[in-house]
Amino acid sequence: MTPPAQRGRGGALLAKLGLDRSDVRAWALYDWAISAFQTSVQVALLPIFFVKVAAATLPAASATQRWAIANTIAALVVAIISPILGALSDVAGAKKRFLAGFALLGIAAVFGLFFVNRGDHVLAAWLYVIATVGATASFVFYESLLPHLVAPDQLDRVSTAGYAVGYIGGGLLLALNLAWVLSPATFGISPDNNLPVRLSFVSVAVWWFVFMIPLLRHVKEPPLMREPDESGTVSLLVTPFVRLGETLRSLRTFKPAFLMLLAFLVYNDGIQTIIRMATAYGTEIGIGESSLITAILIVQFAGMPFSFLYGQLAERIGAKRAVFLGLLAYAGISVIGYFMKSARDFYILAFLVSMVQGGTQALSRSLFASMIPAHKSGEFFGFYSVFEKFASVFGPLLFAIAIEQTGSSRSAILGVIAFFAIGALILSRVDVAEGRRLAQEAERAIRIVPS
Repeated sequence: MTPPAQRGRGGALLAKLGLDRSDVRAWALYDWAISAFQTSVQVALLPIFFVKVAAATLPAASATQRWAIANTIAALVVAIISPILGALSDVAGAKKRFLAGFALLGIAAVFGLFFVNRGDHVLAAWLYVIATVGATASFVFYESLLPHLVAPDQLDRVSTAGYAVGYIGGGLLLALNLAWVLSPATFGISPDNNLPVRLSFVSVAVWWFVFMIPLLRHVKEPPLMREPDESGTVSLLVTPFVRLGETLRSLRTFKPAFLMLLAFLVYNDGIQTIIRMATAYGTEIGIGESSLITAILIVQFAGMPFSFLYGQLAERIGAKRAVFLGLLAYAGISVIGYFMKSARDFYILAFLVSMVQGGTQALSRSLFASMIPAHKSGEFFGFYSVFEKFASVFGPLLFAIAIEQTGSSRSAILGVIAFFAIGALILSRVDVAEGRRLAQEAERAIRIVPS
């Protein structure tokens, strides 16, 4: 049995990290679950597999271009459906059911990647689009649970904890995938027909499914609440669109939250471009597969402690200032990326990314969550997802255009700096204190009628 003093120290550590409650840990485990898709599929294995195997019949630059186009299509689909789904989840009181449904869609598509072989670039691209839509749509509902889960003064800590847990989960499975991709005989796996990589896709699907279960079992669905004018019969076909119109109009009232969305739209475009295009770009300039995947592991395992530290930093200097520091670092990372030639350069870049990636995104999420009415979290996070996914459109599109014009994606790297600079400028106009005051006033003023 664990001594009481030790249990006390462990409890104090969990409280400091923001993980002292079982429902919060279950919520964070979904980040652990879905991060395996983000690391092994989106970032590490599938970009390389797509260029070298699925699109092996195409020139390398054309394969990178097809990958960028697939990312753009997925982002556009999610941007279109997210606000509607968010509003519907608020009206129906079904955030967890929507999360599970879209997660299962993504899991099935990832499993389908097992059947992709040489030259199947069209099949691979569409399965990737479906998987990305499932993953990112499910994340809308995951994030919309955050304002209901903890008090406002705990948002930064819990949000960064979720990202830190995600780094561990994604890193562990990627390490296993890396082991059997590089040494399949050790695990009794045949290297023929790219079987180790294809089995990695299956492992991601299983991992995602298994670690989704704690959230579904232990995190409570927020109570279904209707506004006074919805206290009668509510149409699930009409009411979500009515609410969307109201939320769009109310964005003018919640000006700080709206400015936060605009800033996030711009600077997250740069972040997502680095995440999604890094390994494809590295493959294009000749960096070896093992070096690319090792660099991704550096991001995962170094990113975990830095995410926790970012939560502590936000408590000292404020979340907004901490995000500014992250954007400054990303501008420097872009410069390094432009001059990158060797695996050593890629390792340096990966470590620098690990210092700021999780913290910057987590604090952006918690900043926004603190400036919106909690009873409309699904709708507002639906719009947050729109801005997030449109932030996945312009960067990859910049790469596609650069390849079309120059035959190389290197010239697109420095252009990413503009996203960080403009985003930081808009963020400087966000009055966080006023945004939180407006959100609290909206919660007090509105009369909610339980369904």
